[in-house]
Formats: sequence, C-alpha cells, structure tokens
Amino acid sequence: MNLDDGPLDPFLGDPDDPAGLLDDAEPAQPLSDDERADVLADLAELSEFRVTLEPHGIAGITVDCGDCGEQHFFGWDLMAANLRALLGEGRTHVHEPAFAPDQDAYVSWDYARGYADAVQALSKRR
Repeated sequence: MNLDDGPLDPFLGDPDDPAGLLDDAEPAQPLSDDERADVLADLAELSEFRVTLEPHGIAGITVDCGDCGEQHFFGWDLMAANLRALLGEGRTHVHEPAFAPDQDAYVSWDYARGYADAVQALSKRR
C-alpha cells in the first residue's frame, strides 16, 4: 500500500459495501491536455510549498469550499493525493474532514505561492 495515494477504502472489494446503495455518480470526464498540465503544475508547486513552509510549522493548505461555504484543511499528503487522483481518475477521492485542525497551521494556496515566491526572490538576491 502506498500512503501517498491517500487512505485505503475499508470496503474495497467487499460485495456488501454500503456505498453500493448510493446512486452511481456520472463517470468523470478525462482531463483535457491543458487541465492535465495545470494539475501537474499544481503538484510541482505544492511540493515547493511543502519544502518551503513545513519547516515553519505549516501543515498544509486550506481551501474555501464552494459547496458548503466553509474552509477545508488538507495536509500536504492528502492534497497531493487529491491532485494525483484528478490526474488518474478525473476527480478527487471522498475523505473525512480534518478533525479539529490547528487553523493557524494551514495557509491558502495564494499565501503559500506568495511566500514561496518571496523566499525564492530573496535567495536570488544573495
């Protein structure tokens, strides 16, 4: 099992999987070449964010959810797993929300990008 792919479905292969009672979702449409390139760029950027921010106690990324209007907190590994799922399946995996996350340990994608860009710019000046 590769933990980078996210948590394993506990009902994987179980014919009595309760999810079988749910309506089948529409199959995901394959990503276009441009969308695929964007996700690959996001994965590379996420890796840079982690290298830059994790040593300062940042645990991951926060995302404003358009469906529920709340912030969702994604650790570095879970966010990377979601992006890889987009590449492979065209959609992200369902997961449980973070339990009582330390909200100060997560930053937005824009904040992470700005911070990483500033660190890179400062390192070029030296």
